[in-house]
Amino acid sequence: IFDVFTIAIVKGWSNTALSAPFSVMITEENARKYFGDEDPIGKVIKCDNQYDLKVTGVYHSFPSNAHIHPGILVSFNTLKRPGIYGEENLRSKWDNNAFLTYLLLPKNYDVSRMVARFPAFIDSHMPHDRHLPSKFTRLNLQKLTDIHLYSHTDNEEEAGSDISRIYIFSAIALFILLIACINYMNLSTARSALRAREIGIRKVIGAGRSGLVLQFLGESVIIASVAALLATGLLCLLLPWLSKLSGMQLSAGILWNGYIIVPLLLTPLVIGTLSGLYPALFLSAFQPLKTLKGITKTGSSIPFQKVLVVIQFSISIILMITTMIVFEQLNFLRNKPLGYNKDQMIIVPYTYKFGNQFDAFKNELLSNPNIKNVTRSSRIPTGRLLDDMNAYTFSGDASRPVSTAIKYVAVDEHFLSTYGILIAAGRDFSAAYSADTLSYILNESAVRAIGWKTPQDAVGQDFKYGKEKGHVIGIVKDFNFESMHQQIVPVVFKVFPPGALYFTTMSVKITGNSNAALTHLEACWKKFLPETPFEYTFLDEKYNALYQSEQKQGTLFTIFAGIAIFIACLGLFGLSAFATSQRVIEIGIRKVLGANVESIVMLVSKDFLKLIAIAAMVAFPLAWYAMSMWLRDFAYHVSIHWWVLLLAGLATLLVATITISSQAIKAAVANPIKSLRNE
Repeated sequence: IFDVFTIAIVKGWSNTALSAPFSVMITEENARKYFGDEDPIGKVIKCDNQYDLKVTGVYHSFPSNAHIHPGILVSFNTLKRPGIYGEENLRSKWDNNAFLTYLLLPKNYDVSRMVARFPAFIDSHMPHDRHLPSKFTRLNLQKLTDIHLYSHTDNEEEAGSDISRIYIFSAIALFILLIACINYMNLSTARSALRAREIGIRKVIGAGRSGLVLQFLGESVIIASVAALLATGLLCLLLPWLSKLSGMQLSAGILWNGYIIVPLLLTPLVIGTLSGLYPALFLSAFQPLKTLKGITKTGSSIPFQKVLVVIQFSISIILMITTMIVFEQLNFLRNKPLGYNKDQMIIVPYTYKFGNQFDAFKNELLSNPNIKNVTRSSRIPTGRLLDDMNAYTFSGDASRPVSTAIKYVAVDEHFLSTYGILIAAGRDFSAAYSADTLSYILNESAVRAIGWKTPQDAVGQDFKYGKEKGHVIGIVKDFNFESMHQQIVPVVFKVFPPGALYFTTMSVKITGNSNAALTHLEACWKKFLPETPFEYTFLDEKYNALYQSEQKQGTLFTIFAGIAIFIACLGLFGLSAFATSQRVIEIGIRKVLGANVESIVMLVSKDFLKLIAIAAMVAFPLAWYAMSMWLRDFAYHVSIHWWVLLLAGLATLLVATITISSQAIKAAVANPIKSLRNE
């Protein structure tokens, strides 16, 4: 491992620390946890209350951006010992997927040469009867640095992220920045009348257009630079909150990396130039004779300015629609019938240490009225279905392989009833039938995959799974075993005989007082397994964790949509205030002639509200397309209803109306004598 990875060793030697069986290296944190201030080298850690592991080294914890974070490194030679894994299993089990394998390749090595040889390699080493293994399984190579953002395999060592989320939030950040830039352009051009005479005088005394452009660009770059400094300070203050909200370990130290600090320093220059270029060109184009006479073209009558208003409100409406659909999908995931009961289900790791005591343990649990049922299984709902063997059906004595993969779950007789999974045909497993260890229960998807017409037709059929031939005794209705990102797949349930080592999890159905049930469960656990730590979780917590990423996305979308609309309304507030000030005399004359407040408010507001209506028309198809692509990540999802689009548009229109009306009403109720006195 030390030849492949760079591991910072605090104590011990890389060439010998992990050579002997039962030797381990531990992190500094674990060294303090187990041994305090004592030197851990040579000390012993007992594993599973069976094996003495000798500490031969201490290393720094892997960095936060590593794809694995082991607290203990155990020598691989330990696995070769009989009773642990066995050297023969390590040598001959070519179909074993229990280990991560890392290849350190030469520089500029053509990986495709190796990949091309994988199918033949698999066929020559993996056991098979009539079918080439490479038709059903494959080897994949992946760059280590691609794992975090690009790897989505079933057995990731740790939860990674997704590059698509990086793209989404980067796009949102750019959209919000674009809205701010549009505000600067609009307000700069709207306020151009206030600087018209300054520009006219500068031109009269000899200033060239290029000099004026540089002046205005310099002003915008300075404003952007001050904003960047403020933003950096705010970021450092908000990092703990952002880390908690995003679920990531964010640090301000990353800003000092070269690929971050250089773009960060260039950002004010780029943003200042882009946002200031149009106002600079617009202002520098004023003709001095006209500006000195007070003749300028300003305000919202400029077509380009109207386009910018449409763009920024289109972005705001898209973000609002996005937020609403994300939360609608999350609500759908929380409330959709799953086909099993996830509430009041406690999940406890099952251990082989129960041995023959499990029945006694179970009976003692059930003696408490707060515990309704107990069951064991190899996998539980909310987990992935990853285990499968070859399946066969029969026509007479001739077997026929099933072309579709059918996943299996090892269960006991009480699994289906404990989870409330409904039987579509046939019966459930029962301890009263000893032959049920050679019986199978399938779900409806498996029936369709095999080609049987109805669940009733499947009951009683001969069926072989792996190497065991039996018959189908029942069919369960399809239910969402995995998350709703995945389609329901064909599944077979099989009861294994007592003592089989297929079970990994125990599910405890409780009723009534959950605290009392947990207390009793823990007491029973400590009675039967006093040296094994008691761990548990609730199934509904595991279910919610499936959609934790979407929940965080929804929260962040809400924040970003709020920021975008707020910034857009700030710009609208400034534009409407300036437009209103430009029409003070007109409003005064209209009031003298008898216009009421409502008509004046509508007069001032209608031009802006038309632009927002146009923005909504632009935003609707774009938002619909973007969210249709996002929802494709779910096998089961909501439809995008027209009223969601309309509601988002109306909400934005309402906020904009309130923003504009605050200025329009102020102008409408003002005394017309004051506005006309100066004429």
